[in-house]
Formats: sequence, structure tokens, C-alpha cells
Amino acid sequence: MEIEATPLSPQQQAYNGGGSEQRAGASAKPLYRNPVVVVNFLLMAVGTVSGPLLFRAYFLHGGSRKWLTCLLQTAAWPLLLPPLCVSFFSRRRRQREESATEAAPLSLMSGRLLAATVAIGLVIGVIDFLYAYGLAYLPVSTSSILVSTQLAFTAVFALVVMRHRFTAFSVNAVVLLVVGAAMLGLNGGGDRPAGVSRAQYYAGFAMTLGSAAMYGLVLPLMELSQAQHAARAGAPVTYTLVLEIQMVIGITATAFSAVGMLVNREFHVMVPSGDGIRMYLALL
Repeated sequence: MEIEATPLSPQQQAYNGGGSEQRAGASAKPLYRNPVVVVNFLLMAVGTVSGPLLFRAYFLHGGSRKWLTCLLQTAAWPLLLPPLCVSFFSRRRRQREESATEAAPLSLMSGRLLAATVAIGLVIGVIDFLYAYGLAYLPVSTSSILVSTQLAFTAVFALVVMRHRFTAFSVNAVVLLVVGAAMLGLNGGGDRPAGVSRAQYYAGFAMTLGSAAMYGLVLPLMELSQAQHAARAGAPVTYTLVLEIQMVIGITATAFSAVGMLVNREFHVMVPSGDGIRMYLALL
């Protein structure tokens, strides 16, 4: 089946880096040979595999703090500060060499992009809570399959938001994931963990599927906001800008989860207790 290439809009062309020289430079060095990209992929793979297992182990060993689990999904945002500091000082040094009067900006984000990123961070906080709620009542295998349906939702919302065409591969993935989720729904309760009621199981099923749908919408919205920023600023989206966006999302989602913990009085779980120590040892 032959697939026609989709012409890029001006925003997408700016998002992709603009001129032919930049595209030629990108094609000369494939992404899989970029050590930064490779390290990011490896970290994502490790987190994707180990994260659900650790969270599910927490709930299996008596944990019930869903907002705490939600907060832990984005609480590592301070790890982005060192590379951002290195990038800032490097940018300031180059700026001083080029111009003695102009100082390097502290952030590459515009006001509109910052507002859009904060809104996306709040949505990510809601997604994290829905995912934590679902994982409290679903097996890891069922939860992982439901979460994987976000690829189908991403393809649909990318068509609506960014006008990306469906290809044979995306259609095949959408069909397989939808059929897999439907089969799980028809067999609902067959893999229900012990001690989980049918109502809790279906609530977890619905919330996990809802988190996948919302995350499928967030990704095209992130691409749209970055494309609009690149079109207005006349500059490509750099790795530093992406790190800044991720940090703002992490701060916003973590603050959202912290408010949820405060309202539900979950901060006292941070105080060491006999049950807390036993739970920590069980996770180890």
C-alpha cells in the first residue's frame, strides 16, 4: 500500500527547524546516533517498565495513597535543573562573545507558551491521578494494555489537531489496540485481583482508559503549542526549550498533586511509622 507524503504547514515547517541546511544537517546525523536521544529513550524504557511494577507493588502491600502515587510520577522534575543551568551559562557565555550589551534570557519560553505549558501540566496532573487510581485496582498487565491505547487516541487527535494523515501503520495500530481494549472489557472481572470489588475494577478500568485518552490529546496539543511558538519566534524548537517545557509541566503537575495530598490529608504518610517501614521493606 503506497502512502502519500503529507505536505507540511508553515507552522510545522518552522517546528521542524526551517531551512534546508538544518534539515540536511539533521539527515546527516540520524537521531539514533545522538547520545542525548539514546539516553532519553533508555531512561523512558526503564521508567515505563519499572514504574507500574513499583506502584502496583505499593498497592499490593497495603498502600492506599493515590495522591502520593500521583505526585511521585512528576516529583523528579528537579533533575532537569543541572542540564538547564549548564545550557543557560553556555548560552550566556556565547551571548557575551557576540554582544557585550545584550544579556542572555533566563528562559527561552514565551508568555503564551508558558501559559499553554502550565495548562498542559494541570491536565498531566489529572492524568496521573486517573492512572494511579486505575493501577490501584487493576493488574499491571491489564493496566499496561489499556495505557497502550493512548497510541490510538494520539493518532486520532493528531488528525484533528495537527491534521496528520492516517497511514497504513497507524490504522493497523488503532484497530489492534481498540480490539484489545474491547476484548478486555468483554472479559471484565476475569483478571480482577483478590479483594477488589467489581465496581472498583470497572472504575479502575474506566479511569485508566480515560487517562490514556487524555494523554493522547495532550501530545498533539504539546506539538501544536511548540509549532506555534516556533512560527512566532522564527526559531526551531531546541533541546533546551523542550527541557524547560518538561520542567514547567513537572512543577505544575507536582503542585496539583501536592494540593490533592493536602486536601486528603496524605502528608502524614511521610512520617515514619511501623506500617510505613514495613511497606518500604516489602517494596525492597
